[in-house]
Amino acid sequence: MKENKKSKRQGGFLISKIKRIGGRAFDKILQEKNIDAFNGAQGKILYVLWQGGDMTATEISRKSGLAKTTLTAMLARMRDQGLITIAENVSDKRSACVSLTEKAAELRESYDEVTEEMENIYYKGFSEAEKEQFESYLLRILKNLEE
Repeated sequence: MKENKKSKRQGGFLISKIKRIGGRAFDKILQEKNIDAFNGAQGKILYVLWQGGDMTATEISRKSGLAKTTLTAMLARMRDQGLITIAENVSDKRSACVSLTEKAAELRESYDEVTEEMENIYYKGFSEAEKEQFESYLLRILKNLEE
C-alpha cells in the first residue's frame, strides 16, 4: 500500500471519530442514568433552546450544526414526546417558532449532569490552561469552516 506523503494531519478524522464515540458515550450515560426522555441528538436541540430561548428551525439548525432536513423530523418527534411546541412565528409567517415545554425545562438538570460527566471524560488529565487552549483551537477551526 502506497503512503500518501502530502498530508499526515488527522484533525478532521480525529474530530469525526471523537464525535461518533462521544455520541455513543453520551447515550450510554443517559441509559445508565435511566434518562429516556431524550437521546443525544435531541439533547443538542434542547441545549440550543435552553441557551437561546424560542427560535426558528433555521436558527436551531445553524446553532446546533444539524441539517435542516434531519432537524424537521427530530422536531416532530420531540413535539410528539411533549418536549417542544411548534407555533406560527408572529414576525415571519413563513417560519415556525420552536419553544420548550415545562417537561423539557425540568430535564435541564439531568442533561447538565450528563454533560458534566462527559466533560470529565473529555478533559481527563488536562490542565485548565490546556482546556482553554484546546477550546480556542476548536473555535478557530469552527470559524474557518463557517467562513
